Amino acid sequence: MAKYLCIFCAYIYDEDLGDPKHGIPAGTKYEDVPVTWKCPTCMIPKSKPGLFRKIED
Repeated sequence: MAKYLCIFCAYIYDEDLGDPKHGIPAGTKYEDVPVTWKCPTCMIPKSKPGLFRKIED
């Protein structure tokens, strides 16, 4: 599964881990994360274009 980097704070969303603390179960693909979800570190919403970029393992 893929990883995505928040370009604002460097938080990494890992699809394998999800964000269970904020209601996103492990194994959730980034595209399936609701647009209402916010980066757990900087609290910028996923709906902000270009916030997260896919990174290579």
